[in-house]
Amino acid sequence: MKQICLNTQQHTSDNQHMTSLEIAEITGKQHKDVLKAIRNMEPAWEKVCGRNFALTSRTIVQPNGGTREVPCYSLTKTETLYIATKFNDEARAKLVLRWEELERERIYLGTDFTASIEDAAVCTKEISSVSQREPCNPCQKILAAADEIIGKGLRMVNAEAEDTLTATQVAKTFNMTVEDFNAVVRDMGIQYRRFGRWNISDDLADRGLVSLRTHVSYSLKGEKKIRTYMTWTMAGLKYLNSKLGYPNF
Repeated sequence: MKQICLNTQQHTSDNQHMTSLEIAEITGKQHKDVLKAIRNMEPAWEKVCGRNFALTSRTIVQPNGGTREVPCYSLTKTETLYIATKFNDEARAKLVLRWEELERERIYLGTDFTASIEDAAVCTKEISSVSQREPCNPCQKILAAADEIIGKGLRMVNAEAEDTLTATQVAKTFNMTVEDFNAVVRDMGIQYRRFGRWNISDDLADRGLVSLRTHVSYSLKGEKKIRTYMTWTMAGLKYLNSKLGYPNF
């Protein structure tokens, strides 16, 4: 019976750990086989490192609409690559590339940037509450300063993606909807969807065709939402033009 995870992006609790569920998804293995490999290799790891692998769980939605908790492991990069020594070359390569992506995200969303945004969010939320009760110019100035902190951090993070195009913008150059464009490019093997976002295919990853852009927003309750998505460079647009055969220049 097929099972679907409630939120693929939550297979990993952060960008410094990877769950056995995510390992199974990336390598195309059954989760039970990944669990078996981890359990078989855990005694040697415990003997050398003096600790077990961390156990956790994830919520799985069933075909009938119900849910259940599925036990899984949460592994660091070193632990993941240790387990991967029992996998074939292709599976190991996929895990290495996924860890490279996670580390790239950690660089994009560095501690200093995240802390600045969180401080700005708290400031904005508290001052907004005050200003609603007692409107005043100083409050507005502080709100503006908080917005500037967030804007400055985003400009720094998105510097490499400054002159890139979103999928919607690219789709328009081909007279397509973004849904049709993504489907066509996916079917051509140029991109694939994983963890809730589009990714360039592994064989094209080092050609400068795409860049990552980060968007930060806040709910009315002050909850931070960070979304990272792929954009296309001019080199990427030219590549797409050569493949799709549509003159869009």
